Formats: sequence, C-alpha cells, structure tokens
Amino acid sequence: MYSNHQDQQILPGDFFLPFGGRLSEDNRWVQLSYLIPWRRVEQEYSKHFSRDLRGGRAVSVRMALGALIIQEREGFSDRHLVQHITENPYLQYFIGLEAYQEEPPFDPSLLTYFRKRLGPDIINQVNEWIVQAGLQEEQNGDDDENRDEPPRESGKFDANGGSQSEVQEPPTHQGKLILDATCTPADVAYPTDLLLLNKAREKLEDILDTLHAPHKGEMKKPRDRRRQARRDYLRTAKNRKPGRSEIRRAVGRQLRYVARDLRFIEQLVQHTPLTALSRRQYRDLLVIGELYRQQREMYRLRNHRVSDRIVSIVQPDVRPIVRGKAKANVEFGWDSFNEGTTLIESVERYQERFGYYPEAILADKIYRTRENLKYCKDHGIRLSGPKLGRPPKQTDPEQKKMERQDMGERNAVEGKFGEGKRIYGLGLIRARLRQTSETVIAIQLLVLNLEKRLRLLFWLILDELFGTDFDISKVVA
Repeated sequence: MYSNHQDQQILPGDFFLPFGGRLSEDNRWVQLSYLIPWRRVEQEYSKHFSRDLRGGRAVSVRMALGALIIQEREGFSDRHLVQHITENPYLQYFIGLEAYQEEPPFDPSLLTYFRKRLGPDIINQVNEWIVQAGLQEEQNGDDDENRDEPPRESGKFDANGGSQSEVQEPPTHQGKLILDATCTPADVAYPTDLLLLNKAREKLEDILDTLHAPHKGEMKKPRDRRRQARRDYLRTAKNRKPGRSEIRRAVGRQLRYVARDLRFIEQLVQHTPLTALSRRQYRDLLVIGELYRQQREMYRLRNHRVSDRIVSIVQPDVRPIVRGKAKANVEFGWDSFNEGTTLIESVERYQERFGYYPEAILADKIYRTRENLKYCKDHGIRLSGPKLGRPPKQTDPEQKKMERQDMGERNAVEGKFGEGKRIYGLGLIRARLRQTSETVIAIQLLVLNLEKRLRLLFWLILDELFGTDFDISKVVA
C-alpha cells in the first residue's frame, strides 16, 4: 500500500531534538534538502504502487531517495548507512523525519528495493529538474541585475529621423557542448577460463545435490568426481608460472567435468523437475550452459574471442571492454558501444534544454564521423578537431591555437569523470544486477550535480557576506 506522505519541507528549527538545541541551517545536508524537488519526485514514485489499502505502508520517496543519495555521497554499505542515519540527526532530517529517533528508520535489506523502484529513468528525471532549477535561478539572477539598467537603444533611425528600439531576437547558437564517454567498471574478479570453469563446476555440483536430495537412499547418486576435479584445478591454480600447454590441459579437464555434470543433470531432471531448484540455481544453470558453449568453442578454435563473452557467472551482463589504457588494457563493464553515435542526440537535448544550439562542440576524434560532421555543418555548429583526410602541409597558426584551446576546455569533463570515480564510486560499481547498477550510476551523477549546486550556493552566501570584491580563490587556497 502506498499513500501520499508529507511532502512539505519542514524547517530545521521544527525538527525535534530530545536532547535540546536545534539544527543549523548552514549544514550541508540541510542545504542539500532544499535543492531536491521532493513533491515532484513523490508524484513519479507513487505511480509504481497500487492504491490497494491492504498490506503495509510503503516508505516515502524522500526516505528512499535520500538514503540512496547519502549512501553514494559517503560510500557507505547498506548496513553502515542505516547505522549512520540512526546516529546522525542531520541525516534523519534529510530523509524526511520530523523528530530524532533512536530506532533505525528502515531495514538495510530495503535498500535493494529502493534501487529497483527508483530506476534510472526516475533518477534522470530528478537530475533534469535540478538542472532546470539551477538554470532558472541563474536567469532570475541575471534579470535582477539588469532590472535597474536603462533600456538600450539601437543606432538605427527611421525615415523621420526617430530612433527605433532594437528588437532582440532569441539566439540561435550560444555556449559550448563538451562530449565524452567513460567506462564504469563492475566489481568482478579478474576472469580466467580456468577460474570460470571451476566455479561453474562447483555450482553444478550443488545443483546435482539439490536434484538428488528427494531420491536419497532410493537412487544411486551420479559420480561427479568432485574431489579429483578440485585437485586437478588446484594443481594448475597454485602454480605461480604455469605454461600455456599446462593451462590448456587444465581447461580441457574442467570442460570435461562440466560436460559430465550437465549430462547428469539432464538425467536427474527426468526424476526431479527443475522447480526444485532455487531461483539463483536455475539462473546459474542457464548461464553455465551458455558459458560452457563459449568455452568449448574457444578451446576448439584455440582463441580467446567470442561474441557476448561471459566473464562472470554471478553477473552475466558484464562484458570485457578493451580500453587500451595504461592502468588496465581491459575493463569490465556493460555492453560497449561507439560513443560517436550519441552526438546528434546530445545536441538535440541541448537545444531542447536551452532553446538554442551550441556554437561549438568539444569532443575527441571518435566523434568526427562523416555523419556528425554533416549534421554540424547543416546546423552551423563548429566541431572541434582537424578536418578529415590527409593533413595539410602548412598548418594554420590560428587553427592550431583554437585546437589547443579546445583541448584545454575539454579537460573539464575529464576532471569531472575523475572526481566521480575517485570520490563518488563511479570507479567501481558494486551493485550486482544490471538494473540496480544503472540506478547507482544515475544517483552518482545526480550527486555530482547536487555538489556543484551546493558549491555555487556556498559562493553566493560568501559573496553576500563579504561583498562583490570577495575572491573565492583565497578561501580555496
């Protein structure tokens, strides 16, 4: 059951503290709570629940979204998050409680359901609302600054010698769009063929035990030779420098053990239905079947390439992505794609958000496809980088200067990626399911935008306190 919760923003002074005192309005969590449109999010969140009066009352959207924001901002685990919320009155105010309470507001297991309910679509919509609110505040600030200025007159005159006020047309091109893409690696162990086949064999042995359990004492259990298979695996796994031929022999043995277990499972299914398996076991069985097919094909062809290669049984959606970076040549994320195909969509979203196209697009060479160049030319947009084809013998100094300037400005998005990976967890996604992983990534991007607005709010407060001559660089230093 879901009913409309209180969506009014209570003041910090109204938050009841049993030990006396009051919350400070300058606290970061209090300021962050003012930046999120809780009422609009409540309307979107309530669509995922029925209005049936039966059952328990669902947690409010402020508590669900607020808890996820705290978790990604501070890097807490599920259990540690609930502990910190229970101990901190500011965190309790942020998630919408009206008074301090010593009991945990929810069980840590509910965070998984929060991530499933608040999918990436809702989080991205909240992110868009926050960006629109920031743009509206900037526009209102500009209007306030220009309110006392006298109206400007153009230098044009009509036939009678009278001046005509200049009619300002809305701009068609303004600002710059910086585009780039990055990989958010999943938290998986580095996969090897031998390790994957050994894990598959162990999971199949558990499935064999489950299917044979109802017929224990009545039917002879299949001989899966798990002890011998374990010894064969450890003989190579504990070798510090095994040769290629030794690794290939070990992989071949594990492939035969997996094939043997799969045949035994087919025989046991005739006596025990697959419904006796748990959901996780049934899912693992399907994944292992595809994993065995891929590994057998690579073993037969003597290569390490196959389409949609599975590198984790627990997370079968994770794929190896060749990045060519100095730190790691291969990273493990979700399906890779050519980010150059997203340029047109990004430009159209820019025009939808601001009402005009950008003057220039700052991107790397992968975006400079013929389709993108033609699109930018038709819309009067400059795409950074050299022209396609053979480079000219004599380079234009102005062109080289512009390219260096574009590269310097484009470093901003690289720095933002680094901030998200070092501080907010984009460098390692610990969620298991693909849906929850996408939600975690969307929340981390939301936190990045909230932090930027919080910094701008801090600068405005300092400007009001110290005047227009205040230099923020002195405080940062």
